[in-house]
Order: sequence, then C-alpha cells, then structure tokens
Amino acid sequence: MKLKSKLPDVGVTIFTKMTALANEYNAINLSQGFPDFETDPELTDLVYKYMKKGFNQYAPMQGVMLLRERIAEKALKLYKAPYDPCTEITVTSGATEALFAAIAAVVNKGDEVIVFEPAFDSYVPAILLSGGIPKYIKMKPPDYIIDWNEVKDAVSDKTRLMILNSPHNPTGSVLSKDDISSLREIIRETEIFIVSDEVYEHIIFDGITHESMAGYPDLASRSFVISSFGKTYHTTGWKVGYCLAPKTLSAEFQKVHQFLTFSTNTPVQHAYAEFLENEKAYLELGGFYQKKRDKFISLLKNSRFNPVPCRGTYFQMLDYSSISDEPDTHFAKRLTTEYGVASIPPSVFYHENDDHRALRFCFAKKNETLEKAAEKLCGI
Repeated sequence: MKLKSKLPDVGVTIFTKMTALANEYNAINLSQGFPDFETDPELTDLVYKYMKKGFNQYAPMQGVMLLRERIAEKALKLYKAPYDPCTEITVTSGATEALFAAIAAVVNKGDEVIVFEPAFDSYVPAILLSGGIPKYIKMKPPDYIIDWNEVKDAVSDKTRLMILNSPHNPTGSVLSKDDISSLREIIRETEIFIVSDEVYEHIIFDGITHESMAGYPDLASRSFVISSFGKTYHTTGWKVGYCLAPKTLSAEFQKVHQFLTFSTNTPVQHAYAEFLENEKAYLELGGFYQKKRDKFISLLKNSRFNPVPCRGTYFQMLDYSSISDEPDTHFAKRLTTEYGVASIPPSVFYHENDDHRALRFCFAKKNETLEKAAEKLCGI
C-alpha cells in the first residue's frame, strides 16, 4: 500500500535524536529541556491525595473547573486580564497540544502564517497540516530581536495568524514594550489572530517584566495565550498546559481540542489547582533560574565559548565560533560523542538551516550537573 505523507519533510525531532545520542554515549544531557531535579514533594503528594480520593475518571473537556478558576485568578492578578473560567480557559494535554489546537482553529487552506525564526519545531507542521503557508521572518542575532519593518512588509491580505514566543526558545530573547507597540500598530487594522507561546512566562531575568498578550485588551481580543504547568513546576512529564482566549476563539479551539485529547489528567489538574494557592512557587521561579543561568555562565568564564544574551527561559546559547567552523549539527554531535555533553543545534529551527555557530544548552539542572558539564566544556 502506498502512503502519501502529509509531512514528507518531517522526521524525528532533534530533541529525540540528541537525547538518544546522549544516552548512547552516556553524555550529560543539556539538550532536551527538562530538569534533572525533583518537583516539590508537596505537589506530588497532592496528586497522590486526589488519586486516593477517587479523582481518576475523565475531567471535563474544558478542564477541572477549580483549576480554571485559579488560572483566571492568576491572569487577573498578573496581567489585569479578566478571563471567564467557564468559557475562556481550556486545560490541555501539554502546551504542544494547545499550540496545535489554536493553529488548527483559525488557519485554513491558503492562509499565511507569520513565523519568527528560529522557531520551535511544532509550529510549522501544525500550519502545514491545516493547509496554511508559513511566512518566515528571521530574528536578528546576537540579541535575536524582531525587525518590525520586515513584519509590516510581510503582512498581506492573506495573513491570518502570527505566532509569537516570549520568552523565546531557543534564544532566550524577550519581547519589550517597544515590540508590543510595534505589533499593535501593525495589526490594528487587520484581521490577524495571534498565537502567543508564553510557556516560560515566569522564567524571566534581570528585572524584566513579561509582556503577555493577555495584558493588552486589544491584543488579548485576538490572541490564544498558551502556558505550561510543566515548565513552571518542573513537571514536564505530566504534560499539562492551558490556553486563554476570548469566548469565540475558545469555542473554536475547544472544537479541535475535544477530538485531540478530549480531556487532561484529572488528579494532576486537581493537584495544580490546590498548589496554585502557593503564589511563591511561580513568583520566585525567575530568581531561581537566574541563579542557575549566572552559575552556568560563571563556570564557563575560562572556556572558549561565548554566551549569547539570555533574558528568559532555561536555555543558554553559546557561540563556539572561536573553537570550530563546523556546522552546528556536526559540532553538537561531536560535542556529545567526544566530550560527553549534549546540546541542541539551533539551525534545525530555521527552514533554511541558518547556522550562527552557536548551540543551545539547558541549565535547568542540579548544580553538580552544571559543574560537571562546564568542566568538560572548559576542556575543549
């Protein structure tokens, strides 16, 4: 039987490849974005509590009501954004599912979607599966800023959607108030929707404030704002995210969501709902990871790597141009197999494989893990 692939150019993700290579060579895995330390035992105890209390069947399709109420309270507190927990909040099986559902909800055949590169690898496949056409705009290294004049030139009457990501994976760049002003000016007279990937909203450094689409009523009215409990609470394997969107957008979003996963892990939702009462757990997250970023950079001060500015996320880009002129995919592989440290080559996040001779390293690790990795990197 012959199969015509809907994604003929898509293979196994770079995260799967590099983690497998790290395991094969017993390398320190700073490639895939997950912590190697445990989550708060209070949170795991809460999951067990709700399992024992019998919350083990399907949750409502939109998510457990108490959790949606707590998410609404949080959005109002942080961004002064009033979302109705009954009609404007959806709990999803991870942020990746939310991204797919949001894109599928509004993109039709022939619609153009503005994508900023380097772009997280789930965006474009979702666009293509919906019949959309990605229109690429490259962020400018080394600070990876957006040239809004290019964005203005790229907008056409076919532009249906713009995908934003801040704090940005893989670069660690962050949207500023000036970026928001430029964005608002460009889309004011258009019918362009926004998917705002804000999964690292609480991991932001140096006194910078996270500029959420939810915080601007004109932007919120056309935005799917997506976040992740996995990134916030060191529980990436639980795969729970959520989407904030106006009632009409949420209704279309939920039409897709109900046939993707229908509902999300019930006891975990109840546990998050109770744990959200502890505001410190997310309000202090930026400081926690800033210390890890600073430690990782300080450990590398005697290396030949050059840190790229990182203002958010738990990823640090390192320029290796003074070490090698190899393509980043080759150098990342050799770094894993010969030196025992796995990373991610950012060229895979460009449709033309742009290579700036830098690699992405995850610093969401125990200090001893970072110390061992830095020792190996300083030896190169």
